[in-house]
Amino acid sequence: MSKDEKRFSRRDFLKTTGVATGGILGGSLLGGFIGYNFDQSPPATEPETAEHGEEASGGDNHHTGYLFFTKHSDRETIEAAMERIFPEDDLGPGAAALGAAYFLDGQLAGDYGSNTKEYMQGPFYEGSATQGYQSRLNRREYFTLGILKLNEVANEEHDADFRALEPEQMDEILTLFQEGEVDMGVPAHTATAPEFFGLLRTATLEGVYSDPIYRGNRGMEGWKMKNFPGHQMAYIEQIDDGEFHEIDPQSVAEGH
Repeated sequence: MSKDEKRFSRRDFLKTTGVATGGILGGSLLGGFIGYNFDQSPPATEPETAEHGEEASGGDNHHTGYLFFTKHSDRETIEAAMERIFPEDDLGPGAAALGAAYFLDGQLAGDYGSNTKEYMQGPFYEGSATQGYQSRLNRREYFTLGILKLNEVANEEHDADFRALEPEQMDEILTLFQEGEVDMGVPAHTATAPEFFGLLRTATLEGVYSDPIYRGNRGMEGWKMKNFPGHQMAYIEQIDDGEFHEIDPQSVAEGH
């Protein structure tokens, strides 16, 4: 299959499936966010930070806007992986430009990341495909382990961290995770490579298509690619006139 065919089939699926918009607006990640200021917008670019979470200038890491991914290398790794799952192309921006990693960062800093609303006591067994999340790890720990393994496999295969690889090499490694060819270094009932890939893919789509109030979907560009109107207060003026209307999307924050 050619590169163009791959790109079309992947993004075409995302643009036509209802899961990518309406289903995600009430999705599992959104319920766990720690709260978000309606007047706050994610920064277009983040300042360079040192390895231990402090800004290169010595300032407080608070100013970077990141809450969980305080280590710059971790942010770049997760951003790169998300971009390969939802890449920029002629249809619009990719996950990186849409702030999907910034969205996930906020989720991991909240109840979603600590699994606060879920039963997390033993005994622990490897779950079936229909059982959903069964790990003894909370999602913060799961993503931390996943980032570590992404870099380990990248160094084993290509002598470089994941964020430094070529796009095709990143795809190769993500495919290994998806197909279960990566040993996570823990028992299967604790974490598996396909489950990590599934968490990453879901977070990517939710970051691309969720309401911008949750720090992703910058400029509502994810919605614009699908001609999704967002959260309009009402359609009274348009619904009965028999005309087709192109409606600019609206965030929850704008409608209140």
